[in-house]
Amino acid sequence: MQHIIGWDVGGAHLKAARAENGVIVKAVQIACPLWLGIAELDRAFYEAETAIGRAPLNAITMTGELCDAFATREEGVVGLAAIMARLLGPGRAVFYTGPSGFTDERGIAGHATGIASANWHASAALTGMRARSALFIDMGSTTTDIIQIAEGRPVNLGYTDAERLVHGELVYSGLARSFLMAGPKLVPFAGQWTPLMNEWFASTADVHRILEQLPEGADLMETPDGREKTKAASCARLARMIGRDSIDADTAAWERLARFFAEAQMREIMDAAALVLSRGLIGASAPVAGAGIGRGVIRELAGRMGRPFIDFDCMIDAVPEARSKACDCAPAAAVALLAGTQLRA
Repeated sequence: MQHIIGWDVGGAHLKAARAENGVIVKAVQIACPLWLGIAELDRAFYEAETAIGRAPLNAITMTGELCDAFATREEGVVGLAAIMARLLGPGRAVFYTGPSGFTDERGIAGHATGIASANWHASAALTGMRARSALFIDMGSTTTDIIQIAEGRPVNLGYTDAERLVHGELVYSGLARSFLMAGPKLVPFAGQWTPLMNEWFASTADVHRILEQLPEGADLMETPDGREKTKAASCARLARMIGRDSIDADTAAWERLARFFAEAQMREIMDAAALVLSRGLIGASAPVAGAGIGRGVIRELAGRMGRPFIDFDCMIDAVPEARSKACDCAPAAAVALLAGTQLRA
């Protein structure tokens, strides 16, 4: 039996998906705030391993090389790869390099640019194996990836984060961790446009929690004020963004403000999607393939665009109890399945 674990080493979360004979049987997401120190990866790894077990072959992708612990992206790739190789043991790790496939530990330095932040490519490549033409969108906790799939393969203009930001293929806005002060500068409240406090008082997790559209387990990080994750507490944090207390207005007022922030985020993603689609590589009837914890937002976006929506779980084979979490952890599931088609465990 072929056993492969796919790992997605992010700057905020560690994600893992276990594939057995091409079927995802388990997936986990563990908080891993690398800005607190790279020792967080050891802790998160052992927590994930307890939940998902070990495998003779481990396929790894990453975005955590951008964390403050490393001076450059290349240093980050080499550093994170060394940690994962140590944790997994000799000869058990391969690293996803994007279009070039996989490399072992000996090829890391020579493929650092291809390895860096390539998790989106794994998910898009797997989508291309299942849907010949689609707009792939993965909305995670921090960012949103938008990639056209044409003739069964990703047709991205950019590859690095810098390039994809320019082309609309990477939007730095996610379902849970985005700072509200990074969005609109003026918001409507009590019949007036009001500026925002330039402070991390609230996040997009608060917005989606107030609107009751935050999936369970989607917000693993501590809240900006360290207080509880309830609707009332989120309203209090949102009120701080405009210099108020939540008792200054009723719940309906904070729901209206949250809805404005959610709409602003939707417009930002739709604008980027329009830019990506303006290349004209896929037809108007091509579906939107949605992945990540923000699939609900992407489903709504597809409806606004007049396109059918396909959940990433239609792109993979998974046992029922692992299907939703595997979609949340799409890059981890994707590298596990891609490795299964290209390598022997």
